Amino acid sequence: MNLKLIFFVLIACLLIAKTSLAQKTEPVTQLPKKEITLENIWQTYNFYFYAGVEDYISLNDGLHYSLLEEGSVNKYSYEKNELVKAIVTADELKQAGIKNIKSISNYAFSKDETRILLETSNEPIYRHSYYCIAYVYDISAKKLYTINKEIKVKLPELSPDGKKVSYIKENNLFFYDFDQNTETQITFDGEYNKIINGAPDWVYEEEFSMHKAYFWSPDSKKIAWLKFDESEVKEWTMIKYGDLYPEEYRYKYPKAGEDNSKLSVWIFDVGAKKSLKADIGNEEDIYVPRILWTKNPDVLCILHLNRLQNKLNYLLYDCKSNTTQTLLSNENKYYIDITDDYYFIPAAPVKKNTLSNDNKYFIFLSEQQGFNQIFIYDFITKKQTVLTPPEFDVIKIYGVDEQKEIIYYQAAVSSAINKEVYSINFKGKYNLISEPSGTTDASFSKNFQYMVSGWSEANTPPVTKVVNTKSKKVNLVDDGSESMATINQYYFPKKEFIKIPVGTDQELNAWIIKPHNFTPDRKYPVLMYCYGGPGSNTVNNEWDYLDMWHRMLASKGYIIVSVDNRGTAFRGNEFKKCTYKQLGNLEAKDQIDAAKYLASLNYIDKDRIGIWGWSFGGYLSLLSILKGNDVFKMAIAVAPVTNWRFYDNIYTERFMQKPQDNPDGYDNNSPINFVRNLKGKLLIIHGTADDNVHYQNTVEIVKALNNANKQFDMHIYPDKNHSIYGGMTRYHLFTKMTNYLLQNL
Repeated sequence: MNLKLIFFVLIACLLIAKTSLAQKTEPVTQLPKKEITLENIWQTYNFYFYAGVEDYISLNDGLHYSLLEEGSVNKYSYEKNELVKAIVTADELKQAGIKNIKSISNYAFSKDETRILLETSNEPIYRHSYYCIAYVYDISAKKLYTINKEIKVKLPELSPDGKKVSYIKENNLFFYDFDQNTETQITFDGEYNKIINGAPDWVYEEEFSMHKAYFWSPDSKKIAWLKFDESEVKEWTMIKYGDLYPEEYRYKYPKAGEDNSKLSVWIFDVGAKKSLKADIGNEEDIYVPRILWTKNPDVLCILHLNRLQNKLNYLLYDCKSNTTQTLLSNENKYYIDITDDYYFIPAAPVKKNTLSNDNKYFIFLSEQQGFNQIFIYDFITKKQTVLTPPEFDVIKIYGVDEQKEIIYYQAAVSSAINKEVYSINFKGKYNLISEPSGTTDASFSKNFQYMVSGWSEANTPPVTKVVNTKSKKVNLVDDGSESMATINQYYFPKKEFIKIPVGTDQELNAWIIKPHNFTPDRKYPVLMYCYGGPGSNTVNNEWDYLDMWHRMLASKGYIIVSVDNRGTAFRGNEFKKCTYKQLGNLEAKDQIDAAKYLASLNYIDKDRIGIWGWSFGGYLSLLSILKGNDVFKMAIAVAPVTNWRFYDNIYTERFMQKPQDNPDGYDNNSPINFVRNLKGKLLIIHGTADDNVHYQNTVEIVKALNNANKQFDMHIYPDKNHSIYGGMTRYHLFTKMTNYLLQNL
């Protein structure tokens, strides 16, 4: 039970008892509610109720899962939801030689679960990448291997047979053989800002969500990797302050229309100790956003995407014959999103417990029929079939039960604001296996008998449970009661979901948070929160920590609203991609029209409407107050893009094509070109070490505002990146924004 709640209950009981002695008829009253404060949100994090289902790692038997808890890797039962034993304790790891147990951030088992790979002392590079000290612990022998004692490494990974561990140091690919006690260097040409082997460059990491660019074959006999030649990519320079003389940090960042890294695909034969370059064609100005091994350990699947990102070829490269053929092609009149939802399914076992090397099916997601749907390709008939109905978007695939031929996935079926979990067989029969509303995320046991479910709603914090997918039996891990007990101590304005009409035939999903003491006969100021970028959503029926700040503002007398404009996700291909080649145009129009609709409501003060957002939301906030200067009184733009010419090419060209081919699309929707329209109050916030949306964006719009003689406000966070966090930074940031709102809205 929550200790704070116990304390307040005891105090209340004492007060009630004292009063009852004097006046027996005095009614018992509830504890007084407290106001949510910035300190609650950004210092003590009172309302951070974590429910990460990805932490539950299924063990091979499918009956147990593991958790990393205070340096120990523990084994739990799915069925009974209880601790079975410690697989390895923190004390054992400490005695074996790991100095900083508390810094263990990640772990992975070998396929036979006899060894554990452990990552410690992470040193961030960009959004996903980091250096780390890596160890491998042999559970039975109680022996610890330190991977490369000289310097930290990147992307360590155990081979499928558990006999080797691979890693990257100084942009080269290596592996260590436990039996031979030898290190093998696979590549030798790695060099900072020139050649990267086995790891993505900055733009692939950020925009293709590529975390790793090398992969072991299923039989542990080969390693395939991507080689990035970024020699011709232009450098971006950031200044890092703090010392007597500032430090220059240079890295390769290809802006819209500029050159990318040149890509090649390589395969290393572990036995022969030879490398082979795969044939992916002669065209250089392309992307290879994924490579993955098929069920045949000699056949690699290579995703080949054109520069405009509207044609994707699935190539099959045969290592034995050194030949490449096209498995499938996918085209879209707008663009194609890259995911991790690709599964090769083997043919029937050739003998007991031994899978065939032949591929029988290929499962993937595609929007080619109007919605994001699951497709299955049959290697025998050479035909592809769509499995899910053309009425909703599939969000992601969790996995495939190969023996029973069942796919488990998340989709937005009931509404774009809800996310449910389903199963579907290879013939297209599907079943709901989660709550029908709210948002459910899941992880599955290896035999798919159990699902760890993390569920929440907009006004309900996360609930975690283990579900038997066969018997439907449920074990609660966290029923959310302690979280609710915390919330119930405070004024907690509820979020409501509404539809906002814009234009003649369009309704947009939105949510609204009104003050807890709302009365319809008052006039309230409105703050709109936006993101609005392609394929994104802010209007979701799920617990969102940022909303605690919005609820705090609501308790101060504001109405908070968020609207999913055109271009956002889970309403089909056309709704999401109608902003193609004109980013910002329809999005800003929808935000402005939504504000006008709100202004027409009896309880809204039409002269006090503001808007704020971060990143794309910062861009949209700027564009909205400049194009809608008669609607918005105030805007806050955090880390905003101000001209798409300044942003990276993979993201920007996916939605805008090259600036050389679509100059009007870039210029007609750049806030820089509309600064003369500014009437209201404007606050711009940026971190100077933002490697994603460069500080240049803010510098350029500041120059334009100065030249237009427009007054505005600005706050800079030295040496902070796009997330603007660390120490007291978030508290300072939201204090700054809160004060600005109170003074100007």
